Amino acid sequence: MKILHIITGLGAGGAERMLYKLLWGGLDKHFNNKVISLSDEGVFGSYIRKLNVHVSTLGIRRKSIPLAALRELRRLIRNFQPDVIQGWMYHGNGMAWLGRYLAPGKPALVWNIRQSLYGLEFEKPITRQIIRVTCWLSNTPETILYNSRISRNQHEAFGFCSSSGQVIPNGFELRKFGVSGSKSQAIRDQLGILRNVIVVGHVARFHPMKDHANFLRAAALLVKKYNNVHFLMTGREVIKENKALFPLVSNIPARRLHLLGERQDIGELMAAMDVFCQSSWSEAFPNVLGEAMATGVPCVATDVGDSRDIIGDTGIMVRPRDEEVLAAALERIIVMPPKERHALGAAARARIESNYSLPAVVDQYVALYKKLTNKA
Repeated sequence: MKILHIITGLGAGGAERMLYKLLWGGLDKHFNNKVISLSDEGVFGSYIRKLNVHVSTLGIRRKSIPLAALRELRRLIRNFQPDVIQGWMYHGNGMAWLGRYLAPGKPALVWNIRQSLYGLEFEKPITRQIIRVTCWLSNTPETILYNSRISRNQHEAFGFCSSSGQVIPNGFELRKFGVSGSKSQAIRDQLGILRNVIVVGHVARFHPMKDHANFLRAAALLVKKYNNVHFLMTGREVIKENKALFPLVSNIPARRLHLLGERQDIGELMAAMDVFCQSSWSEAFPNVLGEAMATGVPCVATDVGDSRDIIGDTGIMVRPRDEEVLAAALERIIVMPPKERHALGAAARARIESNYSLPAVVDQYVALYKKLTNKA
């Protein structure tokens, strides 16, 4: 069976990472997969190629879609002749809808929506239009996948077709997490962080909904009380040269704040953390939260998206956009005896293993594709 994945791009985002993990985790063993990126091959294109999955790019960078890109899309689809076209994210879903009509025969169409929808005002103008268009077309896919319960509820309340909705959560491969203590210490040594220092971590691209400001304001409160606490932040544009960050970091000593920008060794960075913090005011199913838990790091997270369902009783939930409440929650874990902190992290890892294992999630995708093509 041939599965064509059409995705907006292959940068370092959660949807891109999940597509790679599905392919790596066994989807490529069940089907002949092909990936088309509407833009370029970004970060994950080369990783997907190493799985012997063919990756094509259309080079779409502007608001308009060049005619040449549509011709290339048509050529790629007709050469591949997919049984299922799987869209990823709003733009990818829209092009997957078009691709179905460019394909020979009538392949099954699946959309994959990977974010929450608190309101159109939080989206870019072009994304608002894509959301409206895909909502209008949402009765055409056989299945609309969501990675969280709240994302499905929000989109169906907005007007997306409810009869075809299905939730398949993100999955995590535990063998890739829980990095050895030696590698964890190597990260600390690189950053000049001593063994007795508590490291509070934050992983997110620089975007308003990730609320770096809330995290940094909470950090500023904590540095006044504790001399042995450092803050490690990584993500696209999370660098000292980002002028938007300057007023937020000025109250935190530079030696205690590590802005690392975009990194590929997230697992090793997380293993060097004592506490992980998710400070967003909007999420669906945050990958980084699950990854931190899989690494055995106790977590503090804002109560958005499906974060509460993910954490359960293994971490602390707080309301978003409140730095004092966030700082107090982080403080609760910072002052824990090391054994208690490690036990909380171990419980978090066990929860991921029980509820969000990657093999179980791959099986759900396999079952869906076989059902849609009557090849179960």
